[in-house]
Amino acid sequence: MTQYFRPLVQVGSARPDDAQALAGGWGWFTHVEILERDRAPVVIPATQCDGDLAPLTSDRPAIAGLHWDRPQVMGILNVTPDSFSDGGQHSGEGAAAHAVQMVREGAAMIDIGGESTRPGAATVEVPDEIGRTAPVIAAIRAAGIDTPISIDTRKAAVAAAALDAGADVVNDVAGFTYDAELAPLCADRAAPVCVMHAQGDPATMHHDPRYDDVLLDVYDFLRDRINALTDQGISRDRIIADPGIGFGKTLDHNTALLNRLSLFHGLGVPILLGVSRKRFIGTLADVPDASQRGPGSVGVALAALGQGVQLIRAHDVALHTQAIALWRASVAHQAS
Repeated sequence: MTQYFRPLVQVGSARPDDAQALAGGWGWFTHVEILERDRAPVVIPATQCDGDLAPLTSDRPAIAGLHWDRPQVMGILNVTPDSFSDGGQHSGEGAAAHAVQMVREGAAMIDIGGESTRPGAATVEVPDEIGRTAPVIAAIRAAGIDTPISIDTRKAAVAAAALDAGADVVNDVAGFTYDAELAPLCADRAAPVCVMHAQGDPATMHHDPRYDDVLLDVYDFLRDRINALTDQGISRDRIIADPGIGFGKTLDHNTALLNRLSLFHGLGVPILLGVSRKRFIGTLADVPDASQRGPGSVGVALAALGQGVQLIRAHDVALHTQAIALWRASVAHQAS
């Protein structure tokens, strides 16, 4: 039976001598939770664990210039007419200006998407998706912004056009299962990637999603996809993993993943968390208007930092960077 090791992450300066550093970041741990399918979890001291904890303790190399010894914020720029909370708000010169503003507010990366991934969204044709994204990326670069840009796409042709226009990273919500040409493209271009878990595609993912064990099923998927990507020539030190909160998951699935996010450090790569303005926040906080879910989004993000998550994807960049600065000073005891 496969065992999974989840570090019980702590932060702060009162650190025991036997504590082990987590992923070269601000967190540390003295105990691990051992998880197995169909068995109750067991917590033991890390010093008594016979399993390989190296994936938990090894440093994470910088990706696209981002270092993981501190939390980073990825700003969301949707150049779509139908995204769930900001559809139609950003296009053309206005989109580039919004990207510039997010950089000023502290975004370490800009994630640009031209195809909505909200539940029920239809697939966008490749020429339309390229027409929405590549010119905006070019305009951002023309404005003198050198902040890393990720292209949020499932399609190799869209990714190629984006990389040609100045993007650095490919962020695929389908976990590189939609277009067989996408991973080879990224390998050929030496482009870092974000690999995300989703059950189903945007058009159908909200239709009664089911798992045997959502935490371990998502972990296994990401582990297998990372192995598949390395087999295709994308080195592990250029991969970021995202558990895909809200993508083919119920409220209970989402909260189960959030409760044990630190498990995903076992993948040996930085973790990206995208919860900004999502429906489960509105459900739990009774906020039906997605644009008003910034405070709830920040609350989830700070809880994730307490589990060592390195990269937070956010619409409201200024809210997140301000909150993270105060979190680091008061909880992690780190100056910004």
